[in-house]
Amino acid sequence: MPRSLRSSSGRSRRGSFRRLPRVGRFVVGTRSGRLASAVGIGYLLGTITTADVVTRAMGNGVDLRTSGSGNPGSANAMKVLGPKAGLMVMAGDISKGVAACGAGAALAGPAGAHLAGTASVAGHCYPVWNGFNGGKGVATSVGQCLATFPVYFPIDVAVATATAAIPAWKQRSFAATMVSSACWVGGGLLWWAKGWRNGWGPKPSALLPISALASSAIIARRFVAAGNPADRVEGR
Repeated sequence: MPRSLRSSSGRSRRGSFRRLPRVGRFVVGTRSGRLASAVGIGYLLGTITTADVVTRAMGNGVDLRTSGSGNPGSANAMKVLGPKAGLMVMAGDISKGVAACGAGAALAGPAGAHLAGTASVAGHCYPVWNGFNGGKGVATSVGQCLATFPVYFPIDVAVATATAAIPAWKQRSFAATMVSSACWVGGGLLWWAKGWRNGWGPKPSALLPISALASSAIIARRFVAAGNPADRVEGR
C-alpha cells in the first residue's frame, strides 16, 4: 500500500477512535475494557433462561418456577415435562457456557474466556431479568469446563456419572456437585502446575483453577439459598 494511503488510513482509524464516546474508547481500546466486555457478555448470555424458551416452544404454558421443585433447570424440566424437555434444557444451558467462553476468548483471549465462563454461571444463577432468581448453574458450568478445560471434561463426566450411580449420592445432589466441583478445581491446579496440554482450550494458567473455584462457589451459594443443601435433589 502506498505510504500516503497507509497514513490516511491510520489517521482515519485514529480519528474514528477519538470520535467514540469515552466509555466506548475504554471498552475498545484497553485490555481492562475488553475483559469487562467479556464479563458483561458472558453474564448476559447466562441470563437467557433456557427452561423458559423450551416451555414456550412446547406451548404448554408451564412455569417451572412454580412447578415441581421450583428450579428452572434441566432436572426439574425432566421431572415436570419429560426427558425430551429436560435434555433440551440441559443442552441449552451447556451451550450458554460454551458460547460465553467463546465470546470472551474472541474479545480478550484466554483470560476473557475464563472470566466470561464464570460470568455466564453467575448470569444463570442470578439473572437480572428474573429478580436474580435463576437455576443452580451446574449445566452452564459444564459448558464452561468443556470450553476452557476440555481435557478434563471426560473426567468431569465420569465423576458426575459415578456419583449419580450411587443411591446415597444420587439423593444428595449438593454433595455430589461439590465433589465434582472439587475435582474440577483440583484438576485445574494440577494442569496449571504441570503445564500439561489442554486440547482446544487455553493454555493452563492460574485462571483455570480460579475460575473453576469461583463458578463452584456461585453454584454452592445457589444451593444453600434454595434451602437445606443436604436435602436438595434437583441439581441443575
